[in-house]
Amino acid sequence: MRIGVLDGRAVIIDGDHGLDVAEASAGRFGPAITGILENWDEFSAWAADADATAGVPFDAEALQNPVPEPRQVFAVGLNYAAHAAESQYAIPDFPPTFTKFRTSLAGPRGTVELPGDSVDWEVELVAVIGRYAHKVPEAEGWDYVSTLTAGQDISERDTQFDAKPPQFSLGKSYPGFAPLGPVLVTPDEFPDRDDIEIGCTVNGEQMQKSRTSAMLFSVPKLVAYLSGITPLLPGDIIFTGTPDGVGLGRTPQRYLMDGDVLRSSIAGIGELEQIFVAPSGE
Repeated sequence: MRIGVLDGRAVIIDGDHGLDVAEASAGRFGPAITGILENWDEFSAWAADADATAGVPFDAEALQNPVPEPRQVFAVGLNYAAHAAESQYAIPDFPPTFTKFRTSLAGPRGTVELPGDSVDWEVELVAVIGRYAHKVPEAEGWDYVSTLTAGQDISERDTQFDAKPPQFSLGKSYPGFAPLGPVLVTPDEFPDRDDIEIGCTVNGEQMQKSRTSAMLFSVPKLVAYLSGITPLLPGDIIFTGTPDGVGLGRTPQRYLMDGDVLRSSIAGIGELEQIFVAPSGE
């Protein structure tokens, strides 16, 4: 199943048609996506019999942030060995975790104002939690994931690293620094939910390309680890880490500039597009 948000309303997507959830369920679910994600088991049972082909045509560029109000946002660093190496860190023994503040969340397409000269890209698979999870065994981790989507962990490196100790969450939480979308996709839609192609380009030049099978800590491992410390709530999101190819790890280092177009893609989910602009007034 594929789910999107159009004009603030949740829709089940079939090709270029979207079935309005609130209308189709006679008000039982929706129209807001948040309530659907927080009642995922009931919704998915109903949606299994919904006829998405009865939806109406829509413009894919009108899709909005599919998870606008998560109660918790987790983000994992150094989850690909090659990215740890380019960042000059050792392979971690456990998932290094921080948060991106909710005001940084954005939709799949938009303009991002550059707050500094060291804004970097980090394409990531994002897992959306589908039920209350506390002390979940790794073998059951996927059972607690409702959907997957694409995300960008955009990072202003000076803000992130100039402070001692580093300020990961602040450096990664400027407005527009956490775009998501374009849709939510249930794990059963993928040929192999543990092996999905992921990548991004800047102005058409390939910067990152990998597969989620290269993760050091898989989605089930992340669910088990995080839920072993704090309960995960329905609708929470987990940025699962980025592969190598970020600007920080290049020689010379390369960062986003005024006019740059960042396109991020995950096979089976779709593409994000962010255009970067100089600060207003400059």
